[in-house]
Amino acid sequence: MSSPETRSVDARVQLDPERRVLVALAERLQTLPRRRSPDRALQVLVDLARDLTGARYGALAVTDHADRVEGFFVAGVPNAELMRLRTPPQGHGPLGTLREDGRPVHLDDVRQHAKAFGFPSHHPEMVALLGVAIWAKQEVRGARYVTDREDGAAFTVDDERVLTLIAERAGEIVARDWF
Repeated sequence: MSSPETRSVDARVQLDPERRVLVALAERLQTLPRRRSPDRALQVLVDLARDLTGARYGALAVTDHADRVEGFFVAGVPNAELMRLRTPPQGHGPLGTLREDGRPVHLDDVRQHAKAFGFPSHHPEMVALLGVAIWAKQEVRGARYVTDREDGAAFTVDDERVLTLIAERAGEIVARDWF
């Protein structure tokens, strides 16, 4: 039988964001073929971030050197809604700051942000936003973000850490396969 101190340490280890990401990622990657496309791997990362943060929606945008979206992956948006979007969001609103300074964006109400404009028609309604930059070869080459936790709670520091760790994996894929 373990002591209360050991159980407490075990519980903290189980809740550690990095451990949660790595274990979940390892489990998901085992279900994919050995030779997986970069697009499939990025979609796994989008799905994983949404699941681990409890978000309603998740997205990952890969941008080119001129800051144009050249790859866009989503989770939580029904296909019928996704098909109604004529173009992916270009991220020039609140997420645009990610490309300017690379720092995380954490908004409790994106609608109140001064730069909250330019959403494509039929874009899903969202309130809370947590986004982090995707770095590849020492430059920002996209954004990884989630919106609106299913439980209605605010995104946490642990959620930001989860998203950052997943964005690091995305950055490795972008650096290897998109340059």
